[in-house]
Amino acid sequence: MTFETLGIMASSSETSLHNRLLDEWGMAVVSGTVSAGERLPEPDMDGDATPSRTVTREVTRVLESMGLVTVKRKAGATANPIEAWNILDPQVIQWRLRGPHRIDVLHELSQLRAAVEPMAARLSAANATPEHWATLTRAAIEMVAHSDHANESEYLDADILFHRTLLEASGNLMFAALGDVIASTLTGRTQHELMPQVADQTALGWHTEVAALIRKGDGDGAETAMRQIVDESDQAISHIAGAEA
Repeated sequence: MTFETLGIMASSSETSLHNRLLDEWGMAVVSGTVSAGERLPEPDMDGDATPSRTVTREVTRVLESMGLVTVKRKAGATANPIEAWNILDPQVIQWRLRGPHRIDVLHELSQLRAAVEPMAARLSAANATPEHWATLTRAAIEMVAHSDHANESEYLDADILFHRTLLEASGNLMFAALGDVIASTLTGRTQHELMPQVADQTALGWHTEVAALIRKGDGDGAETAMRQIVDESDQAISHIAGAEA
């Protein structure tokens, strides 16, 4: 075994420890296991190797960039209240969706979508390029093709592509920057079994309609159809969550 190979293995091990510790500490703060003002606990890696000081320092910096902790000399890293978190960070969203209040989080995200995506559809009717139209249409077709397995990855990928493209087609860079947030919302529904196995056919039709209305330049129609999509999604989350309660 060469020194180069040993170096790659060591780097891979450090990366693994970094990711595991980030998940452990991030989830501890977001779930409330570590309360605001409390210091981060010693790493608990299930008996595996203890992360080096370099790894713990890097993980702390990442958590600080997310607003989850405050780092002070001698005091170390202490958890911040939720008001300080970067609540739109995709990783923070994923941790919140793994917590006990995931339905509330999904409703918050649905409300954000309701405020943004209908307007994005209206703007897209004026700003979308032929490439955007083609991608929206292809994504809608892929959703239909996989609609009998709407709770699986192929449908999810097409759904994410549709909504990312919609935000980009709006021409509003701030809307486009929310692509990861919307993707986290859709992914969270799938991961936490809040998607039906068979997609709602009416909602599928609205996706196709949005693509067509954007192509026609009909901003009013695209906005209305997009609002129906977002409303149906939020209602479906409530229905499935209620059925499982």
